[in-house]
Amino acid sequence: MLARTLSKALRPAAGRPPALALARAASAPAARGFSEMASPQKFAIYRYDPDTQAKPFLQEYTIVAGLRSCGPMILDALIKVKDEVDPTLTFRRSCREGICGSCAMNINGKNGLACLLYIEPGPAPIEIQPLPHTYVVKDLVPDLTNFYNQYKSIEPWLKRKDTKAKGEKEYFQSREDRAKLDGMYECILCACCMTSCPSYWWNPEYYLGPAVLMQAYRWIADSRDQFTEERLAWVNDTMKLYRCHGIMNCTNCCPKGLDPAKAIVHLKEEVADTYKDAWKGMMTEQIVKNKGRESGMMYM
Repeated sequence: MLARTLSKALRPAAGRPPALALARAASAPAARGFSEMASPQKFAIYRYDPDTQAKPFLQEYTIVAGLRSCGPMILDALIKVKDEVDPTLTFRRSCREGICGSCAMNINGKNGLACLLYIEPGPAPIEIQPLPHTYVVKDLVPDLTNFYNQYKSIEPWLKRKDTKAKGEKEYFQSREDRAKLDGMYECILCACCMTSCPSYWWNPEYYLGPAVLMQAYRWIADSRDQFTEERLAWVNDTMKLYRCHGIMNCTNCCPKGLDPAKAIVHLKEEVADTYKDAWKGMMTEQIVKNKGRESGMMYM
């Protein structure tokens, strides 16, 4: 009688799989993942050599030993290909921790940092290209001269009209004012957002782009800076600022999870709320003071 009762208690209810079957089902995806990691993985990598002036092409590489033979990130695969397969492959990398922004590239159609993006195993090759709509120096190395000059043009440093003498205390800031800078100062200038923005593709010589505009607003919002009005007057331009149409590609692809589109909205609001007719003369004065900030593609 006791044995019969126990057998009923241990028997799975009708329609329910036994615990062992559930455990096996749960482990199946993990097993498949392990199998995929052991399988060869293909990568289609953009190649361009300026010395030969040949047409760019996608070259396919295969990590034959599977992904267990290298790290889990896209950057790990690139380093393995360069070290063991093709030493001519060229790309930028430095920190490997998502801090320097050097390894920004287009991976399977989306901009990101190679050191932060996991390899997703599959039968199709993983396509790796340089940042879109940029001049290519070689292979995966884009020419970011224009971007850096545009960043320089906003004068990204603290500007004061009354400076303290050496040895005096620092410029204090309330916690509330300091909090206004969150979500902007973390930008690592990787240019992922800039090169994903159609407005920047169309007018890279004049439109400052999401990263530069966000950094411009970072200094405008800084309570310690005393050139707020001059900064606003300088950026209040049809091409510099108002080429932004809120497409939101910048926010979608930012590897640091920042929101450049939101910063640009706040910048436009700041301009609308504080605009004065005197800004026209002020803008001219700012341009004359630093002519190096105004230049076509800004290759200077």
